[in-house]
Formats: sequence, structure tokens, C-alpha cells
Amino acid sequence: MTIQKLAGKNAIVSGGSRGIGRGIALALASEGVNIAFCHFRDEDRAKDTKAAIEALGQKAYAAECDVSSVPAIRDFYATAKAELGDIDILVNNAGHNVSEPFEEITEESFDRMLNVHVKGTFFMTQTVYRDMVKRGSGRIINITSQLAYKGAPMLAHYSAAKGANATFTRALALECAGTGVLVNAVAPGVTNTDLLTPLSDDLLDTLKASIPLDRFAEVDEIAPAVMLLASPQGSFFHGSCISPNGGEVMF
Repeated sequence: MTIQKLAGKNAIVSGGSRGIGRGIALALASEGVNIAFCHFRDEDRAKDTKAAIEALGQKAYAAECDVSSVPAIRDFYATAKAELGDIDILVNNAGHNVSEPFEEITEESFDRMLNVHVKGTFFMTQTVYRDMVKRGSGRIINITSQLAYKGAPMLAHYSAAKGANATFTRALALECAGTGVLVNAVAPGVTNTDLLTPLSDDLLDTLKASIPLDRFAEVDEIAPAVMLLASPQGSFFHGSCISPNGGEVMF
């Protein structure tokens, strides 16, 4: 019988109903973690993901939460904690994507992009972090993107948001060193998920052409990076960013 490395731990995964978030939630559950995840207008897939977690023998709590709203974040966290207990692992994965020429990006589109990625990550982390510091332990893992380092045409606002999350990860890691809370990031390359749906074929071709392995990642190639950072073997990672990107960013 395989020993579960994280048995008895509790995790929050934002944007956990589908794509990379679902993959992370199921990978954590397979290692004995109880999962609370939020979604945005994705009730059917949330029910399916919740059932899949429970089929692995773990507790699951799912709720709709627009992470751009601080009160919604706080309500979600309070209920998740009441359902599962203290949260040991936080994975900030909730995302939003749309490709637009830089000169056509509206204030509304810009605000939505940064509010989901940056504001949502910042305040979800702050909300969970306070209790982690009191207990003297916790893992915070921010899902950013290789575009934080290299950018991409038609994705100026998305790249900017992901860059902000990468820098936030490093800043918080410096501030919380010695508290027992470890803060890291994972910067996936382009991955086959629903976030690709709004992108044009021309943009997808451009993105693929820049990847030495000449393909996009699959979800099950991203989740292991999160598992390492959440596991006992990840105890000396702090302020780091692991980037499974097919060779697209080589540093």
C-alpha cells in the first residue's frame, strides 16, 4: 500500500473545478489531502470535481467565489475552514484569460484581468496566511505563468498580471521567512485547458512555435510541481518558482 505523503492535510485550491486547478486538487487528494475549492460560474464541473475528490476518499468542499471580491474570499475561507479545519496548503490558481491587441484593451478588461489574478491572489493569501502564521506552518503556492518572464503578443494585461504574482511571491517569501510558512510559485508553460479557448488560432500557433518541445503541456505534467512544493520534500523551497514550460524559458 502506498504511503500518502500529505495524509490529513487540508488545502484550498482556487479555480479548482477545471483545468490545472482540478488536476492539482485531484493530485493533492490522491496524497491524502482534504480539498476546498472555489469556482466561478462552473457549477456542473464543480460537482464532478467534488465527486472525484470524494471518490479518492477525501473530504471536499466546493463553492462559487469571485476572487476579485475580498468579502467573497473571506466568506469562502471561513466556510472552508469550518468544513475541513485549519488550512495547511493554499494554491492560488484562479485565472482569467482573453487575447486583445494592446491598443484595444479597455479599462474594464484590464481591471478584470488584474483583479482576478493579482487582487485575488493577494487577498486570498492574506486571508489564509494570518492563520498559518499563528500556527507556525503552511505552504502557499501561487500559479503564475512563463509569460511572467517573457510576455506574449495580444496578452499584455495577462502577462503583466502574472508578472505581478511572481514578484509578490518573492516579496512575501522575504517577509515571512522564519514564520514556518513557505511561499513559492509554479509558472506553467501553455497548457491544454479551457483558458486556451478564447485565443485565436494564429496566437496559438505563435505560442507553440516558441516551445522547443513543440507542444503544449498537459495538466498532469503541471500538478507534480505543485505536489513537490506542498510535500515534505519541498521544505527548502522558499521564494522559488518552478516552471514546467517545455524549454520555452531557460533560466
